[in-house]
Amino acid sequence: MTRPRNDDPRKLRELLIRGSELARSHRLSSVVVGMAAQEGDLLFPEFVDFLESALRVEDGIFRMMRERAVVLLADVTEADAEEVAGRLVQDFCDEYPSLDAPRFEFRFFEVQPEKDELRVKEVLPALFHSDLCEPTH
Repeated sequence: MTRPRNDDPRKLRELLIRGSELARSHRLSSVVVGMAAQEGDLLFPEFVDFLESALRVEDGIFRMMRERAVVLLADVTEADAEEVAGRLVQDFCDEYPSLDAPRFEFRFFEVQPEKDELRVKEVLPALFHSDLCEPTH
């Protein structure tokens, strides 16, 4: 059986609520990461599958569509999240070599402990600007 390529939208709201709660309860920031690839990218769905097995229990992932995903990295700063993203892409490349290097883009939204509960309408525009992974002509 194959896994669906997108999740129930309610799961995104739950992921953001959990990110807010973890930041407040641990008094440490967390980061929501928007990941995107060009339309039709064949590696990206495989990368998202790889991420699911590589993330910690307190982290989470939401599949928006085939070329978009949102990841919650708990108890990290934005700089830490950038480092984690780079390491995960490198680990994926080491595990699954390809002729072409992956061309994924990442955007980061840091959740401070004192911040109110995150809302989808606040986070998604910050993660997925119109220029993210636009096709080049």
